[in-house]
Amino acid sequence: MTLRLIGTTSDDGDCPTLYEIEGTDEILVQGERETEPEHVTQLRDVKPSETFVRVPRSLLTRYAPRSAAPELQPFASISHLFQEFRHTAWRLETRRGYASDRNSPKWQRWQAGEDIAAEPANAWRENVAEQTAAGKRFERVRLVDEPATQGQEFLLASAPGNLAAGEDIRNLTRTEAERLRLPDYDFWLFDSKTLVRFAFDDEDTTLGVYVTQDPAEVLAACQARDAAWHHAVPTTEFARRVRSTV
Repeated sequence: MTLRLIGTTSDDGDCPTLYEIEGTDEILVQGERETEPEHVTQLRDVKPSETFVRVPRSLLTRYAPRSAAPELQPFASISHLFQEFRHTAWRLETRRGYASDRNSPKWQRWQAGEDIAAEPANAWRENVAEQTAAGKRFERVRLVDEPATQGQEFLLASAPGNLAAGEDIRNLTRTEAERLRLPDYDFWLFDSKTLVRFAFDDEDTTLGVYVTQDPAEVLAACQARDAAWHHAVPTTEFARRVRSTV
């Protein structure tokens, strides 16, 4: 089962840390093993398979989930959020490619050498234009490897159509994202209130989404958004940098 980083109060990336075991209602806690003899003798009902770790209270205060684990649901179940959000729809894209891109006709045209920067309006871009005209914001940060993968190059090539519709898309190298300790999963964050986390299989196909308004999870997503947005580079400039290194 996949582990998802929830949060850590460690400055150097060692411990303590909380993880969610995806698909379950269990939390994995990383910390220093408790070895103080006086404490160990006071522990009760200890199984041979059990161990105990120390974590600061601040870790649990900031990151411990306060609601039941959300259930996986189809992506279509959140389609209404893209019209009903009031202020911001913000996306973090972390994968090296997406099956939905590779299976699209646009991918085939791009591989054939066609310019896919200017595409006819579709339902997504029409909605973006409508929402941004009303003063709302659609924003994304996309992680890019060095060198960029085919999937990432495709997104850089197709981004101008989304930008023209009103999205603000920025890019960040994976090295920088790891330095900032950003999450390694994709999510949408609506109005700093509703978090939608993606689940993918090993072939980059979307299996569904987890939707939550748990304060701890939303706070962690807001912190990740602020760090990513501060360091990310606008797509036009980033694409120019990538081309200059090819």
